[in-house]
Amino acid sequence: MESERWTLFRSHYGFDAFYCMPGEDGAHEKGGVEQEGGRFRRAHLVPVPDVASLEELNARLTTIDEAGDQRMLRGKLTTVGFNSRIEQDELAPLPAEEFECGITLTPKVERTRRITVRQCYYSVPVRFIGQRVRVLLRGNELLVFNKRELVARHSRLTRRGAYRDVLDHYLEIRLVKPGAMRGSTALAAARAEGTFTAAHEAFWAAALKAHGDAAGTRALIEVLLLHRRLPAEAVQAGIAAAVKSGSTSPEVVAIEARKAEAAARDPEPEDDANDPPPWTEENVGRVLSRCPNDGPLSPRTGAYRRRWTAMTSC
Repeated sequence: MESERWTLFRSHYGFDAFYCMPGEDGAHEKGGVEQEGGRFRRAHLVPVPDVASLEELNARLTTIDEAGDQRMLRGKLTTVGFNSRIEQDELAPLPAEEFECGITLTPKVERTRRITVRQCYYSVPVRFIGQRVRVLLRGNELLVFNKRELVARHSRLTRRGAYRDVLDHYLEIRLVKPGAMRGSTALAAARAEGTFTAAHEAFWAAALKAHGDAAGTRALIEVLLLHRRLPAEAVQAGIAAAVKSGSTSPEVVAIEARKAEAAARDPEPEDDANDPPPWTEENVGRVLSRCPNDGPLSPRTGAYRRRWTAMTSC
């Protein structure tokens, strides 16, 4: 009997299914498929590949498939890839929308700020403790939703009892209990993934030296909270600028990060041919005499460059 999800899958892509005969009568019907699967396993998956994630494994398999397209079967005059391209013209087009193969679950967020899915544990933001969230479990990832809002995304775990913590999900708790920050599993995971960078380490060390353990860690957490509304590259640039200037203030990091974000979004032109002339009293007088109704200018902003062009053409 077909499962409901399989029936929906077939209906979405518009194909029919047929099945081998059970028992010895149908043993010959699937031998070729199993033989090809065994050949591929022995050729490419022995010994078992050592990979860090499903994404890495899939990328390796893609490379193997691309190389396999150049293979020519015995008795054939064309390659596997050539025959595949010929057959593609005979296939029906794919639907505009992909079929969602994941399953939906509604686990409850425990006091540990984690949910349990298939005997594995995943962190979620602390504000959802005690609530039920909607989980979309896919083959290689897990998505957590609060209504329509995506609140967490994890790589799927496959080992029973494994857990995955995201540092950002615990920051509000760490503001209240900063002493638990140093030994937290979420911090260890962030360091291992590279999201807690050398720039963060340098700022934390400087903040601890300047303010002590509790206040210095809270300053670090306030900086980490900036990642929720600013790009990671901008925050890291802000941290570097603050540390270089000798400051351990989260407000200084925020200001420098916004400057870095603005510079990345609207970089200054490399060509200096259209730069305004030097900011001298003579030039100021000439500009103001040509456009007396314009306000004061700032020589260090892009707005000054645009207004200079507009004023010299008025």
